[in-house]
Amino acid sequence: MLCKECKKRESTVHLTQIVNNQKVALDLCQECAEKRGFHNPFLGGIFPLGEMLASVTSGIVEKKAGSGSSAKCPGCGMVFAEFGKVGRFGCGQCYTTFRPQITQMLTRIHGSTQHKGQVPLATKVDLTSEVKKERTLEEQLRQAIAAEDFEKAAKLRDQLKSSAPEKRKKDV
Repeated sequence: MLCKECKKRESTVHLTQIVNNQKVALDLCQECAEKRGFHNPFLGGIFPLGEMLASVTSGIVEKKAGSGSSAKCPGCGMVFAEFGKVGRFGCGQCYTTFRPQITQMLTRIHGSTQHKGQVPLATKVDLTSEVKKERTLEEQLRQAIAAEDFEKAAKLRDQLKSSAPEKRKKDV
């Protein structure tokens, strides 16, 4: 594919941006991309994963152990602060030990710890019947509200609240 800007060289840089809720895709050659100020972060060295993780983990409060020091993983002895420097956990027990910090970090990065996107068709993962039921009820609730059938909407809302009480209490 030719560069959309110079229309001379082969496009090697593919940029996608959301501008005013519209997807804008640019296919540029390396030279035109550099003229626009786009640079590949992977060129000239290893991607700075440790630096990125350190910036994300810097404000996360560690749970303190009884002795007043940072919680340590019983499996490998790692403290959470090391995760930001190293970029990976030391063992499988780290995930259990640092669960509160991981949850806080995921919330900071993604805004939630629960996946709410689509499930790829290629995967064989089947959603549990409870999740399917909840999604169906949510869709029916949206349709009832749009149709201004508020009695039905109230019933559906009550069904949703009873199907996942702990989640709904947080949201309300």
